[in-house]
Amino acid sequence: MDAAGRLRVMVVDDHPMWREGVARDLAEAGYEVVAAVGEGAQAIRIAGSVRPDVVVLDLQLPDLSGVEVIQGLLASCPEVRILMLSASGEQQDVLDAVKAGATGYLVKSAARDEFLAAVRRTAEGDAVFTPGLAGLVLGEFRRLASVTRAEDPDAPRLTERETEVLRLVAKGVTYKEIAERLVLSHRTVQNHVQNTLGKLQLHSRVDLVRYAIERGLDE
Repeated sequence: MDAAGRLRVMVVDDHPMWREGVARDLAEAGYEVVAAVGEGAQAIRIAGSVRPDVVVLDLQLPDLSGVEVIQGLLASCPEVRILMLSASGEQQDVLDAVKAGATGYLVKSAARDEFLAAVRRTAEGDAVFTPGLAGLVLGEFRRLASVTRAEDPDAPRLTERETEVLRLVAKGVTYKEIAERLVLSHRTVQNHVQNTLGKLQLHSRVDLVRYAIERGLDE
């Protein structure tokens, strides 16, 4: 966030009118748009200096694939959250983006208010998806988990509270809702999630969901 507490957002889309419109909507909603660029390589190059909290990324760019851009952004800014905003809702496009490290995925038909809320939730670590796509992603994680269901005896041990929070994360419950349900502060929930990420050597909420499903914690 900037000095005024505003979320810092970078927009990456090769269509100028769309890119400018998204940047304008973000600015009007109180976000700080630190960059709005049309190529993936440029986004990767400047990400380290503009330090966005969230990158709103189009899947189809003229120079690099969406997966390449995601990987490049995370390499230069490991803490950044990436929200895909694409015209494509194809299953493989969604799965490829999430597996590469995208936090969430919206199609461009999303309403303005839905998009703006998604940016805020993405910054908070929520995995935000256009309705219908979340089930697709979780279904794929379950399919992969069925191949490697065996427990690892050397797996890190989580506390009861960390496990409880992880179960709710796996069910798609937001941090705010988890805090209300467990009578905790929002910050405490975030701390539990960060501690769990550290113990499990994972990098995002999406990784946590995958881990939980592999162990049947989402049941």
